[in-house]
Amino acid sequence: MKFALAQINSTTSVPENLDKVRTFTREAAEAGARFIVFPEATMSAFGPGLRAMAEEHADSWRAALKGLAAEAGITVIIGEFGAAADKVTNLLAVYTPDGDRRDYAKIHLYDAFGFKESDTVEPGEEPVVISIDGEDVGLALCYDIRFPKLFAELSRRGARLAVVAAAWGAGPGKVEQWEILARARALDSNMFVAALGQADPEVSGVEVPEKGPTGVGHSLVSDPFGHVLSSLDGAERLEIVDLELSGADKAAEAVPVLANAKLGY
Repeated sequence: MKFALAQINSTTSVPENLDKVRTFTREAAEAGARFIVFPEATMSAFGPGLRAMAEEHADSWRAALKGLAAEAGITVIIGEFGAAADKVTNLLAVYTPDGDRRDYAKIHLYDAFGFKESDTVEPGEEPVVISIDGEDVGLALCYDIRFPKLFAELSRRGARLAVVAAAWGAGPGKVEQWEILARARALDSNMFVAALGQADPEVSGVEVPEKGPTGVGHSLVSDPFGHVLSSLDGAERLEIVDLELSGADKAAEAVPVLANAKLGY
């Protein structure tokens, strides 16, 4: 399975973010990728006024993404927001070349390290597995990566690859935590994990809001044995990845952690 990871920084300008999405998507399609993944909060960086932004831009954003996926002939997986009551939903949306759209609403909200995502975001409730070229792919967003049971459930539903899109908050030890967590979720779920975050704005030079998580870069792909197959630094970059997903079956046979689990854990 050949796909692309677009490690970018988004700002609070939805049109500018959309221009960047178009550029990276077309480049990925030209490289032969079957799908491309963008970070959490690609539609707009975290900051004040998320609900007003979603109300103003959601319809035009979704129409543009549907058109882009069809034009480029590639599935686009991307972080966006939708209005919900007096809050928003934090979504990882999937746009296919044939015009379909599905989304995953973030289950585990980032109420940690002094930030309260739940103040402005309604949580999701249901894990989501999508199909791309007949292959099941699990979806997750940022803070979800700290919760092994979600990834075990995605694996039990047939996913051999999980995609995690993030706007990972910076701070002491946060890059190491991100890398360790991605490899651990691959190990304890017998899956490949593609962990894609926003780039590090200090490296990319992109201006982002002062408050709210932005990004640290260091996206990576781990195989089901915890080996890092691909890794990035902090800069904006498009990475093309080609995986043989049968490796997940070999891992499940060699170390059947899910089959051996007791009491559902």
